[in-house]
Amino acid sequence: MVEIKNLNKYYGDVKVLNDINLTIDKGDIFAIVGHSGAGKSTLLRCINGLEEYQEGSLIVNNHEVKNLKKKELNEFRKKIGMIFQHFSLLQRKTVFENVALPMEIWGYDDSTIKKKVDDLLHLVGLSNKSKSYPKELSGGQKQRVAIARALTLDPDILLSDEATSALDPNTTTSILNLLKKINQELNITIILVTHEMEVVKQIAQKALLLEFGNIIGLDVTEDLFLQPDEKMKHFLGEDEVVPTDGVNIKIYFPKDSAHQSLITSMARKLDIDFNIVWGKLEEINTHIIGNIVINIEDSQKDLVCDYLKTKDINWEILK
Repeated sequence: MVEIKNLNKYYGDVKVLNDINLTIDKGDIFAIVGHSGAGKSTLLRCINGLEEYQEGSLIVNNHEVKNLKKKELNEFRKKIGMIFQHFSLLQRKTVFENVALPMEIWGYDDSTIKKKVDDLLHLVGLSNKSKSYPKELSGGQKQRVAIARALTLDPDILLSDEATSALDPNTTTSILNLLKKINQELNITIILVTHEMEVVKQIAQKALLLEFGNIIGLDVTEDLFLQPDEKMKHFLGEDEVVPTDGVNIKIYFPKDSAHQSLITSMARKLDIDFNIVWGKLEEINTHIIGNIVINIEDSQKDLVCDYLKTKDINWEILK
């Protein structure tokens, strides 16, 4: 679906994307994450041919994007829908007319347009708003119109550039649930650009973390958050405060094991007491994962480590 190898992008002498390598499979919900200036929107615009890249390969639907001529590029973009942070609706057109616009531009007949638009407005929950104008809609409703418009030409890929950044948390959740529904029912690959970690946690199956044009993380979303490396911790702004006395051990609970009674069982089995320093559980893309830090006496270190070695679980001694 999308195959990127050794991609480099420059603005003049400034390198804004550095040696990007990733694969996005058909049907994925894939997040490109980073702070402002990380290069995430630039990478998205390279994927749909709105930005040129100087080195490397970027293949989308079996097409090397930089080799496409103008007419080929138009046909190529027909199969890639796009939604934006500020909706980009035409204020003087109704909801129906906004959604119908791409089909009108491509010369579809009126009956085909009406059926398609009606079906899409039903899909996004706005059948009763077809004659309304954008000024009469809430932010969430405007984004639903934009999503419907992006789907009119039956794209294989839907690109989302900070599409929930202007929405409140409840509306964001409803839009993300709609995108999940579209992904499942229409089997459309969704690529999201976002700086919001909660968006990544709610919807993305895989995620790429960018910092100053460099990949600092690329994995299944649960794995990125379950056991983050130092770069990921810095990216998330997480500081681990632990006691200076004794031994601190961090235990990781992957999906399907977060509710196991490991700590209680270990305390009973070894007949020891220890302090729970801190811990957390969180939902990542419908799965519960978590971790906990315990503090034990120096003399208990070998006993506890030997016990943990017998369990199918990841853990580490914090320095």
